[in-house]
Amino acid sequence: MATPSPATQLARFIANYSPAVATLARTVLRKMRARLPGAVELVYDNYNALVVCFGPSERASEAIFSIALYPRWVTIFFLHGAGLPDPGKLLKGSGKVVRHVVLDSAAVLDTPAMRALMTAALARAATPIDPTRRGRLVIQSVSA
Repeated sequence: MATPSPATQLARFIANYSPAVATLARTVLRKMRARLPGAVELVYDNYNALVVCFGPSERASEAIFSIALYPRWVTIFFLHGAGLPDPGKLLKGSGKVVRHVVLDSAAVLDTPAMRALMTAALARAATPIDPTRRGRLVIQSVSA
C-alpha cells in the first residue's frame, strides 16, 4: 500500500480532533499559508499536540511560527517571540525565547496587533522565508 501524501496525512491527523478544534485549525492553517507563501511546513504528530511549524527550510531550528492543536484549543507560537514589540499585549509566556497566543478564533490572525507581531517576527528571522519559491509540507514525526 502506498504511503499517503503529506496533505492526506495532515488531514487525517486534524480529523482526530473535535470538530471545533479541527475547523479552527484548518482555517488557521489556510490563513498562515496565505500569509507565508514559500514556507516549509514541518508537521510533528506528538503525543500531546499536533504541531505545524512554518519556516524557510526543513531545519526546525529555522522555524519562525508554529501552530499547535491541543484537545481543546489551537495556539500560535512565535518561536523567537521574546523581545518582540507587543503593544497589544497578546503574547503570553515567560520563557527566554518562545511566546504564544491561544487562538479563540482564526480572525485573531487578521487583527492589526497580530499582523504587526507576525511582521516583526518575520523581520527578525535569521533566515527569511522566500515567497517566490513553492511551499512544501513535510511530515517530520508521527507518534504511535
